[in-house]
Amino acid sequence: MKKHNFNAGPSILPREVIEKTAQAILDFNGSGLSLMEISHRAKDFQPVVDEAVALFKELLDIPDGYSVLFLGGGASLEFCMVPYNFLEKKAAYLNTGAWAKKAMKEAKAFGETVEVASSEKDTYTYIPKGFEANVPADADYFHITTNNTIYGTELHADPTVPVPMVADMSSDIFSRPVDVSKYICIYGGAQKNLAPAGVTFVIVKNDALGKVSRHIPTMLNYQTHVDKGSMFNTPPVVPIYAALQTLRWLKAQGGVEEMQRRAKMRSDMLYGEIDRNRLFRGTVTDPEDRSYMNICFVMADEYKELEADFLKFATDRGMVGVKGHRSVGGFRASCYNALPAESVQALIDCMKEFEKAH
Repeated sequence: MKKHNFNAGPSILPREVIEKTAQAILDFNGSGLSLMEISHRAKDFQPVVDEAVALFKELLDIPDGYSVLFLGGGASLEFCMVPYNFLEKKAAYLNTGAWAKKAMKEAKAFGETVEVASSEKDTYTYIPKGFEANVPADADYFHITTNNTIYGTELHADPTVPVPMVADMSSDIFSRPVDVSKYICIYGGAQKNLAPAGVTFVIVKNDALGKVSRHIPTMLNYQTHVDKGSMFNTPPVVPIYAALQTLRWLKAQGGVEEMQRRAKMRSDMLYGEIDRNRLFRGTVTDPEDRSYMNICFVMADEYKELEADFLKFATDRGMVGVKGHRSVGGFRASCYNALPAESVQALIDCMKEFEKAH
C-alpha cells in the first residue's frame, strides 16, 4: 500500500533527496567513506556548505550584507539567541501560537517584551488583525512566527512595521517569496521544508550584530558563526548535505514561486473538501488566515463521536500523520513542499468515502 506522508515534522522530503543522501551515507563523492564518517573540515565537504549557502541566497533573493548559517539546537535555541544578540531595551512579539509564546517567554529574560497582539484567548484560531499599528517604534525588533503548525494559521505576506523584524519560518520557509530586507534575522528548524532534523538555518543581517551591550557567550553569539562560516564547532554534516539536495530540487522545480503555486493548489483542494463535506469543519475562523502548510480540521459537532473511526479509516488507507496535535485534537494534514497533489487527493477520497458510509 502506498503511504501518504502528512507528518508535521520531521516530515516528507523529496524522494530524490532521500536517495542521494542515502548514497552519500554509503559512499561520499567516491571517497570510499560514508558521509557520516568524514570531517566537517574535509576538502570535499566545504563545497557542500558553500553551494547550500549560495542556493539559499539565490532562491530567497537574499540581499548583500546577510549571512546564512547552519547551526544546532533547533528553533528552540534561537528563541534564546535572538534576544541575546538583538534585544538591548525592548522587543515586540506577535503571539499567534505555542511556539510564538515560547519565543516571547525567552525574550523576557533579556529586556522589556511587548506583546503587540494575541489570539490565545480564542485558542489561536486566527491571526490578530491590525497588529502592525501596535508595534512600538522604539522596539529593537518585532518577532513573528509566520506559520503555526499546531493551530493551522499562517501569515501569507511580510508585514510592514516601523522596526526591523525577526521571524521563525521553521514550517513555511521556501513555500513563498520573502522580502528578506525587512528582517534582521530569519531562522527555523529544517525538519519541515528543508532537511531531516538536526540542523537549524539562520539568515542574519551582518550589520545588525554587535549592537547590544551585554556579554554574549561564544556559542550563542551569531558573530562567532558568521566569522567561522558555520564551522566554529562540528556542524550536523548529514542534514546539511540533505538540505543541499533539497535546495537543488527546489531550484529544479521552479523555485519558491512554483512552491507557492503548488501550496495554494494543494490547500485549495483540501479546504474545498473540508468546507463541502458535512462531516468535517475547519478550525481557523478566518479563511484568509488558513495555513497552506498545516491544514487543521475536526469532525463537525454532530459527528464528534466519529473522530476515532475516521482516523482509523484514513490510516488503514495509507494516510500517515493525520492525527491532530495533542493540544487541539482532530486532524492535521501537513502539506509541505515535497508532498505531491496525489496525496492530497487520496485524503480527499478518504473523506468522501467516509462521508458516504455515514
